[in-house]
Amino acid sequence: MKFALGAALAGTLALSMTPAYAQDEPIKVGILHSLSGTMAISETTLKDTMLFLIEQQNAKGGLLGRQLEPVVVDIASDWPLAAEKARELLTVNEVDAVFGCWTSVCRKSVLPVFEELNGLLFYPVQYEGEESQRNVFYTGASPNQQAIPAVDYLRDEEGVERWVLAGTDYVYPQTTNKILEQYLLDAGVAPEDIMINYTPFGHSDWQTIVSEIKAFGSEGKKTAVVSTINGDANVPFYRELANQGIAAEDIPVVAFSVGEEELSGFDTTPLVGHLAAWNYFMSVETPENEEFITAWHEFIGSEDRVTNDPMEAHYIGFNLWVKAVEAAGSTDPDAVIDSIVGLETPNLTGGIATMLPNHHVTKPVLIGEIQDDGQFFVVWETEDLVPGDAWSDFLPESAMLEADWTAPINCGNYNTQTQTCGGSEVASAN
Repeated sequence: MKFALGAALAGTLALSMTPAYAQDEPIKVGILHSLSGTMAISETTLKDTMLFLIEQQNAKGGLLGRQLEPVVVDIASDWPLAAEKARELLTVNEVDAVFGCWTSVCRKSVLPVFEELNGLLFYPVQYEGEESQRNVFYTGASPNQQAIPAVDYLRDEEGVERWVLAGTDYVYPQTTNKILEQYLLDAGVAPEDIMINYTPFGHSDWQTIVSEIKAFGSEGKKTAVVSTINGDANVPFYRELANQGIAAEDIPVVAFSVGEEELSGFDTTPLVGHLAAWNYFMSVETPENEEFITAWHEFIGSEDRVTNDPMEAHYIGFNLWVKAVEAAGSTDPDAVIDSIVGLETPNLTGGIATMLPNHHVTKPVLIGEIQDDGQFFVVWETEDLVPGDAWSDFLPESAMLEADWTAPINCGNYNTQTQTCGGSEVASAN
């Protein structure tokens, strides 16, 4: 009897201690970025940003009474490796959420892993759209929040009539340029006034391509380059533009993947006057941005380190995840997915970012002109926040699609004409 009573008491004590023990366990946050290879120029600072945000949250007491523990991996600009590392984060490290990737080929490589294992990925970079997955939150810009407004600005404000769509040879530039080409054709631009060019990651010999751009822009019509060139290939590209005497007033370049971090790596003198389209610039003067920059410099130990748009996207995504976990009272992926839609958090430009049912967020759109100090002077911005579209209105095959991960639709590519879901519904993701 004493043995039975003792065993029962021990079991009771063990059960009562288990929640307390679990409560002491840290909440693990995966950081999935390239810290080496061609994309390290852009992604290393995003790893630092996540460490910064996690430290700030821990200083506030953590989350659900628990500290956050970062788990950092280097995907080395290797997309199959990214999928392996994502699986490792979810199954071995047992992280509760992952913040990572830059390129769309990285995101598409890891997406099946997050779908299979029901993990959460917060993706912080502008992308081509044409996607909405239940387990992914797209906190960077979709084309209607960057590419389309940039073209509108060049056409309406700069009088551009000829277009060079230059990109790195992978899914983001290809799909974005497909959207832009159709948008321009629909707007009455002649096919011969559109030039499209792709180069590999890390491309360094730009002499021939820049010569072709120069010739294309010398036929009497105002010409601009819309650049989806990614990573360290940008350095020799801009250098060759300067070598061939192509100034911003002659053929302006508007870039979608060149921000403050990339500019800090080389002499910006030849780039002065060229443009970039983002949803945030370090130079924006708001109390929120000033506070963020001050805290960032204190954390990183240098006032020379810049901030940029994908950093703000991580800031937005991280804060929305924190709010969703607090609202759900749990880090469980299904609970977070159910609670995050409709949540709001301040952005750094003075507005509010709202998580939409399609897992995209609301953003302002800004056009910045490169200055000689590597910063941007904002020359244009949207009057209102722009909701991110998962599916482009300008492609016939996707114009009728919408994404909505709330009941009763619960679908990433819902056909509004046939009222059917063409992809994995929420039921198949659980």
